[in-house]
Amino acid sequence: MGAGRRPPPARVRVAVRLRPFVDETAGANGTFCVRGLDSCSLEIANWRNHQETLKYQFDAFYGERSSQQDIYAGSVQPILRHLLEGQNASVLAYGPTGAGKTHTMLGSPEQPGVIPRALMDLLQLTREEGAEGRPWTLSVTMSYLEIYQEKVLDLLDPASGDLVIREDCRGNILIPGLTQKPITSFADFERHFLPASRNRTVGATRLNQRSSRSHAVLLVKVDQRERLAPFRQREGKLYLIDLAGSEDNRRTGNKGLRLKESGAINTSLFVLGKVVDALNQGLPRVPYRDSKLTRLLQDSLGGSAHSILIANIAPERCFYLDTVSALNFAARSKEVINRPFTNESLQLHVFAPVKLSQKEQLGPSEAKKTRGPEEEEIGNPEPPALLASASQKFSPLQKLSNMDPAMLKHLLSLDRLLGSQGTQGTPLLSTPRRERMVLMKTVEEKDLEIERLKMKQKELEAKVLAQEAVDPKEKEKLSPTMHQPLARRTVTVAKPLKKAVVIPLQLIQEQAASPNADIHILKKSRKKKLECLDGSEPLEKAEDCWELQISPELLVHGRQKILDLLNEGSARDLRSLQRIGQKKAQLIVGWRKLHGPFSQVEDLERVKVMSGKQLESFLKANILGLAAAGQHCGAS
Repeated sequence: MGAGRRPPPARVRVAVRLRPFVDETAGANGTFCVRGLDSCSLEIANWRNHQETLKYQFDAFYGERSSQQDIYAGSVQPILRHLLEGQNASVLAYGPTGAGKTHTMLGSPEQPGVIPRALMDLLQLTREEGAEGRPWTLSVTMSYLEIYQEKVLDLLDPASGDLVIREDCRGNILIPGLTQKPITSFADFERHFLPASRNRTVGATRLNQRSSRSHAVLLVKVDQRERLAPFRQREGKLYLIDLAGSEDNRRTGNKGLRLKESGAINTSLFVLGKVVDALNQGLPRVPYRDSKLTRLLQDSLGGSAHSILIANIAPERCFYLDTVSALNFAARSKEVINRPFTNESLQLHVFAPVKLSQKEQLGPSEAKKTRGPEEEEIGNPEPPALLASASQKFSPLQKLSNMDPAMLKHLLSLDRLLGSQGTQGTPLLSTPRRERMVLMKTVEEKDLEIERLKMKQKELEAKVLAQEAVDPKEKEKLSPTMHQPLARRTVTVAKPLKKAVVIPLQLIQEQAASPNADIHILKKSRKKKLECLDGSEPLEKAEDCWELQISPELLVHGRQKILDLLNEGSARDLRSLQRIGQKKAQLIVGWRKLHGPFSQVEDLERVKVMSGKQLESFLKANILGLAAAGQHCGAS
């Protein structure tokens, strides 16, 4: 599954089964405490108020008249299809002692339970999906264990002792050393399962003559391998769990060993309830490790499995408190959210071991000597040059005549390892003959193309070197695509920007028609610029530029207009001049009242209105503006 994609949630589904009365006379008298309402709900008497009842809603409810087939077909059979998709599934039987859990899971020869029915259908599905022509090959293995007094015991191999529960790097729960038996038919399953079931620990109590003293777990693995590329591999696990029932030692009369067994059972079931509560409350720590049972059920509760909980209850009033406790646990369990996903990976496609004959172990020259001319013509249709180039560039493992046998074996194993890594290596030794010829031909063509490109590059380099030795005059006649040395750039100092007054086109045309057509504001001229090349003398280069030229008549006329404004104009008229604002206009008017009229425009320096440089730019700007305005007014 992809890292950034979260699997969709799947809630734990809960089904409740109400067993019939053990004593038929008690059932006839109507001393029951539980009654079904419909196929999903039931009600039980409220012990605090006998006039009220408590109602529960579940995914399915099976009454005392329901059969084993009803329970299996309604709740268990739909999840078997997920195993073929590489997902996990689990079925748990929960309830107090004597409520019928083992009967639900195992059943009897006349009424088989969930386990035999599930194995029969699962084996049938694997045979259909793994038939010839299908893309997958399937194999099924089984393991059977029990948790007795916090010890994990292998029922298929009782002498193995206490086993440990581990977790791999992907979060999967596994038990190292647990026996796995391959099964292909239901007869194989019965041959392994029936003797192992007799190894399970059972004991007699007041409530049950064959009470389960341990939690039994049947683990069925379905491995799928893709026949064609990309050779994917899937693994689905099915947990079929028969939990031991919670016991009230006052009613069971347990003593000694039975009391110790009862304490271990109740402790593990209490931790199971804590795990369910922690998952529902979203606590940061879920106490899976507090018990071997919850550690093994980590995939089933809050993990990656499609889980079904079958809560078994009894109708008698003497089981009232146990029934209420089981119903409360079932109600909390249906709120647990699992996130099943597909356990899929890519398997390494390992090629078959390569066995070289005596002739293949010899070199090319020695191999020719050992075979006759007819064999050489028939068995070697490939061109000799092609084989020689391929053996040199592609597979040095063909020259094996003078090599140590141990080194030869090591190199062959390395070649197989490279072949198993897909496109990362090219396993020539284990490649078919026709494909090997195509690969050799492709490599030779690529090498020829590389040699041709190298020769072309050398020709271009020689042509460039020859061009550098030619005279500079002939260098200009050559193709412009040839490489030439770059000329050294001359460094020029930036000049200050010059301002120009834009005159309307109509005015320019009238000026050209007037007798004073020789008056120009801007004139285009050519300036000479020195450039210096490497190893050569400085050269002169002409470039176009614009220069400001004002005729003397226009200059005198403009100065006179400015002087008239300074002597006769008001402050408002003075502000029409460029570079004269309100403050400078008031200074000019005040100075004129005290000292009389201005004799020349340069008297502005005495007023301290502007400096000499400012006065020069003031004259140019205002002379051009006044001249343009005057000519425009005259034309109009």
